[in-house]
Amino acid sequence: MSNAVMVLDRAGALRRAKLLNGLTIGWNLVEGIVAVWAGVLAGSVSLVGFGLDSGIEVSAAVILAWRLRQDRAGSCSQEADRRAQRLVAASFAVLAGYVGYESVADLVAGSQPDVTVVGIVLAALSLAVMPVLARAKARLAPVLGSRAAQAEASQTNVCAWLSAALLVGLGAHAVFGWWWADPLAALVIAAIAAWMAKVTWTADSLEDTCCN
Repeated sequence: MSNAVMVLDRAGALRRAKLLNGLTIGWNLVEGIVAVWAGVLAGSVSLVGFGLDSGIEVSAAVILAWRLRQDRAGSCSQEADRRAQRLVAASFAVLAGYVGYESVADLVAGSQPDVTVVGIVLAALSLAVMPVLARAKARLAPVLGSRAAQAEASQTNVCAWLSAALLVGLGAHAVFGWWWADPLAALVIAAIAAWMAKVTWTADSLEDTCCN
């Protein structure tokens, strides 16, 4: 009986994970397009970087969707999980490199972005939604026995941190006229992405999972 309950719990977690994954893809597609569009119009490297992170979040969610397709109610694939984990890590590294370069270039050149109300509203909405989504995903990861699922949940949580950094940067520029707050916020985004790339890439192999 206990084994049957465990399988049922795992099957339910798998269904919920797929649902949350679909929500992540939909939200971040819209968020990414709006952020990049508004960031390009305003000349905001932090907003463009945030939009690119949303794109990477979509790619990570697609990777996890592939990972979950390797899964069955009572089993999982350690090789598939490790591959997905490292693809998520690589996406963080790409974001860190691009945004880091662009933010330093803007600071050196003294490029002053325009104030963007759209960006501020978007950052505030993301800051409200992302922590809730990340917590829901993180609760499912131990049941699934998937470090890739945990890594993707962590990336959603990082999106909340990035939203906070973006909101501070855009808000400081809008309220106080501190143009440098925008590329500085982008540097924070790049630093967080680089840290998460390292953490995700060097994570131990699966622990306490069906793959042990």
